Amino acid sequence: MSYVVPQSDVKEVDFLRENRSKTSITWIGHSTFLIQFKGLNIVTDPVWAKRMGFSKRLSGPGLTMNELPPIDIVLISHGHYDHLHIPSLRALPGDPLLLVPEGLASMLGKKGFKKVKEVPWWSSVEENGVTFDMVPAQHWTRRTPWDTNTSHWGGWTIREGGASEGAIYFAGDSGYFHGFKKIGEAYSIDTALIPIGAYDPEWFMKVSHMTPEEAVQTYLDLGAKKFIPMHYGAFRLADDTAEEALMRLKNEWERREISGQELVIMDLGQTIKD
Repeated sequence: MSYVVPQSDVKEVDFLRENRSKTSITWIGHSTFLIQFKGLNIVTDPVWAKRMGFSKRLSGPGLTMNELPPIDIVLISHGHYDHLHIPSLRALPGDPLLLVPEGLASMLGKKGFKKVKEVPWWSSVEENGVTFDMVPAQHWTRRTPWDTNTSHWGGWTIREGGASEGAIYFAGDSGYFHGFKKIGEAYSIDTALIPIGAYDPEWFMKVSHMTPEEAVQTYLDLGAKKFIPMHYGAFRLADDTAEEALMRLKNEWERREISGQELVIMDLGQTIKD
């Protein structure tokens, strides 16, 4: 593989450590983001693993653990190893609350995590004036041969208090399904973090992973204002490549004649601010 997702030339570590007022999104890699929202430091699906199974990581994390600010909230989409990495959870700075789908708290409790809240689909938790909503996805989960689908999976919206406007949507991992329209109807989403990788062979992956073209349709279904692609370039989970995924995404974007300003393809470690 010749193409590697680039690292940002500018990493705003000092800003991220001090910021408690501005909204910012920093891509760490794969499905891991640092999101700063209304004074909270939030990490999604934290995975700093150097390997996944027998394969080495294809691109290094955009920030090291030492460059992170203290983390307040962790959002977990589901239990697959490329989204729930126990050593990474343990290494996070701060004393974060873990928000997880139904069925995961027991396993995390056995691993020694005390601050864990399960959130059912279409339910919410409010922390420090920020509301976190667990919304459905089309996926599955398993960590051992004996726990297939014993916990749920899903995405998260992040919004201020009871407001429906200005939400950030983290899709987690999903195939394309009609539920994205329902999510778009329920929330006014500003920024959508949507997976575009691990789709090939499509006949096999279609149920649980969307193609780049389906990711564009997901964005349109959500009615969001900005699309940040994720879930590509860090681990070899299928036969597609990061270069192919991005090319297909850009081609579909142009075919649909969507404004180029709405698509934000991030470098690793890059921070965008509102």
